[in-house]
Parts: sequence; C-alpha cells; structure tokens
Amino acid sequence: MRYLEHADPVITLTAGPVNAYAEVLRGLGRTVLYDYDPAFQLFYEGVVDKAQKAMRLSNKPVILHGEPVLGLEAAAASLITPDDVVLNLASGVYGKGFGYWAKRYSPHLLEIEVPYNEAIDPQAVGAMLKAHPEITVVSVCHHDTPSGTINPIDAIGALVSAHGGYLIVDAVSSFGGMKTHPEDCKADIYVTGPNKCLGAPPGLTMMGVSERAWAKMKANPLAPRASMLSIVDWEHAWSRDKPFPFTPSVSEINGLDVALDLYLNEGPEAVWARHALTAKAMRAGVAAMGLSIWAASDSIASPTTTAVRTPEGVDEKALRQAARARYGVVFSSGRGETLGKLTRIGHMGPTAQPIYAIAALTALGGAMNAAGQKLAIGRGIDAALAVIDADA
Repeated sequence: MRYLEHADPVITLTAGPVNAYAEVLRGLGRTVLYDYDPAFQLFYEGVVDKAQKAMRLSNKPVILHGEPVLGLEAAAASLITPDDVVLNLASGVYGKGFGYWAKRYSPHLLEIEVPYNEAIDPQAVGAMLKAHPEITVVSVCHHDTPSGTINPIDAIGALVSAHGGYLIVDAVSSFGGMKTHPEDCKADIYVTGPNKCLGAPPGLTMMGVSERAWAKMKANPLAPRASMLSIVDWEHAWSRDKPFPFTPSVSEINGLDVALDLYLNEGPEAVWARHALTAKAMRAGVAAMGLSIWAASDSIASPTTTAVRTPEGVDEKALRQAARARYGVVFSSGRGETLGKLTRIGHMGPTAQPIYAIAALTALGGAMNAAGQKLAIGRGIDAALAVIDADA
C-alpha cells in the first residue's frame, strides 16, 4: 500500500497555487518577529515600499492578510454602497463571480457577459456607459484564469475614468506576469497577490487604492470596520508609527519581501518576457500536436496560463490524473462552466521558463495518447523549440 501520495515529487504546472521560488521558501523560514517589535515595524514599512515600487503606484499599497479572494470581497464590501449602480464585466467564471458580491452590497447590478472563450469589447462597455449614465462602479477580471483569457483593462479603464466611475480590477493572476499596473488602467481598487506570478505561497493580498476610492470608502458607513474585510482599517498600517489592526502574517511578509526582491532585481520587463515566451512556446506546441487552445484567438490568450480544449470523448479528470501518475506533472482543471472542458497549464513565477513548456507538452501529449488520441508529441515539442530558439 502506498502512503502520502501527495508528497510524491511532482512538477506543479497549475494555475495556482504555483511553485514558490526556493529563495521565497527560505525567506519563510526567517525569524517570526513580534509585530510591535520596532525592527518588524520598520521591516514591514520597507516591504510596502517595495510593493509600491513593483506596482508603480504614486501612493502606498495596502497589504491584507489573507489570500486575494479576501481583497476582492473586501473591495465589493467597502467601495459599493446600496445607491451605486454597478456594471460587472463577465468573460469567465471569476468575472461572473464578482457580480454575486456586487449584488450583495447593491441591488442595482448591470452586466455585460460574453462567451467564456472571448474577451470584453471596450466598445460594448462604452455603449453601456452611454446608455446608463447612472453607472457608478465597474468591475472587471483582467485574467479570467478558468478560461486563460485576458481582458483589455487599460482601454476599459480609460472609458470608466472618462465616465467618472470607479473601477475595480481583479489582477490576481496577471500582475507580475505581464505589463499591468493599477495606474495604467486607472483602477480605483486593484487587487492582486504574491501567490501567482510572484512565486510566493497563498496568504496575502496586495491592493492598489486610489485617493478617490479612499475617500469613497471612508464616507461609506457600511464599509467594514473592525473586520477581516476592512480595507479602511489598514490605510496607515504601512507606517512604522501606526498600529496594525490585528496581527499581520509575519512569515508571509518575510516571503513577500524576498519575492519582491526577486521581481525587482530581475527586472519586470525580463520577468514578463519569460512568461510570454513560455506561453507562446506552449501554444505553438499545442497547435502542432493537433489540439486547440480554449481562447477564441491567440490575441486574448494569457501569457500566464494556457487553457487547452479537451477533445471530444476524453475524460479531462482522467487526463490530469494520467499526467501526474505517468509523468509527475500536475495541471489544473477548469472551474464552473469550464470544468471538464479544458485543462489549464500555468506559466507563473519559477515555472515561467520555456523548459516547462516542453515538460507540459510531453505530459499532456502522453496522457492524451494514453486516452486514445494518437497525437504527434515530437511535432509539438519541435514547434515549441522553434519558438524558443527564435527568441534566443
């Protein structure tokens, strides 16, 4: 009988949680300081400064002490009032899901929804804003991970800003893996975290908050206070001279400090480039093997996750089990409406390296062949290598 199968050596190529950098794991092993130790308060302020630099913010970001779903729900609870009219943009499972939170805090919800292999058209957003001048808040998921698709948030943000609305952006699985920053898309609340492209464990939210969003939240009597969902309680917690609302996740801050150093020292542009190259090689290999990606076009396919459409007659769950059992490679399933229809291969953090596209293609192709698909794995690997060589 086998025990502890979850501990078998594997290559984790999922859409999250992702592998953490070895340096980050060592950082997690640093001393757990008392949160009111002046040394920790100074250290915490320094980590926030690094996050501000990485996010290219003109003001201080907020760190919430829970994985980014905390930040997304907190954004809805804090910024949206019962009088707001919210436009939710749904191009996938996660974008659709934010609408449920929005509806909890305001009964006035409008939505633009497209098929979950497509992206939101900014022209549709502009038309909706023109038709409904009462819209005050717009929410959008930048990278809808269960579909592996990207929405044009900079163009959307420009429209929302011109309209005078507030923009909430879910950038959880895009920030750090491609060029995106809160002020680029004019986001009022921009939610991300270190547990995807920054290659750290899940446990923290990083949040950019505009000055006008701070004012709106503080004026909202229903915005959570003295709560895990509170954003306003953490406004000044970055300062060594201010108290924490509750005990911060000291070990996670240790890890985040290292993750930010790695990102800034390598150079954001270099980090984005290796994410993009890995995904491009993966997509080329998928096509050469005779498979197709889920996204309606390469132009909206994510550089941080490749979603591969499941061929008819293939059991997607069994496919992933075979990839793990035969090759020691772990992929992600779809979610909600995409469950069983696609397999997601993550290219985030330390696995955003072209060699992992080769490993993914080998495992995916081998598992497909075991399911009776008869794919040309070698052809797929050759196509991926051609992309990689062309970039060298």
